[in-house]
Amino acid sequence: MEKLWTPLLLVGSNIFMTYAWYGHLKDAKDKAIWIAVLVSWGVAFFEYCLQVPANRLGKAAGYDLGQLKVMQEVITMGVFAAFAVFYMGEKLRLDFLWAALCLIGAAFFMFRGAGSPS
Repeated sequence: MEKLWTPLLLVGSNIFMTYAWYGHLKDAKDKAIWIAVLVSWGVAFFEYCLQVPANRLGKAAGYDLGQLKVMQEVITMGVFAAFAVFYMGEKLRLDFLWAALCLIGAAFFMFRGAGSPS
């Protein structure tokens, strides 16, 4: 159960971060850049409130640093794809599938033999 908190918190943190990075392109496109930056920083604060505990709990639960990073990237791509399609109105492209397959390959290599010395 301890290992489940890390991906759950990372999903939450990625929702905030994806919005902080890209949401202003839709919601603040007519605002001054400094307003977009300040709003994005404010949103990113909540991302860090979830991401830092996610990594601490993950490390304590036995994930190594590489596993935490790859997990983060896999979750980031999934959250980004959903955000791009459902929030930003982008078309779902085959490129999302190819990128996801590359990330699945990265996850395979980082998690194979987890718990045993390389």
